[in-house]
Amino acid sequence: MTDRGLDRASVKVRPSIELQIEELILTGFPAGDRRRIGAAFEQELGRLLSERGLPAALGQGGDRPSLNGRSFEVQPNMGPEAVGIQVAKAVYGGFTK
Repeated sequence: MTDRGLDRASVKVRPSIELQIEELILTGFPAGDRRRIGAAFEQELGRLLSERGLPAALGQGGDRPSLNGRSFEVQPNMGPEAVGIQVAKAVYGGFTK
């Protein structure tokens, strides 16, 4: 059996998490944009968690019945994808509270 050059001591394994958001309430946006906002939100939140890591408040696990995210500004003519990104940043910021 050969090692194939892999130094097992240097392999870093990232912890796996499951984050389930049952309901995200946004008011004042067209109902037709909800799927695009949701998809952009999911992608951006995943990126933030991957790049910045899991906030310490979530590291202990367990349910959080609610989360108050940070505020965000919506500019005129901002598309649903940009809104989803702003919402993800606000939610991620709320994890650190």
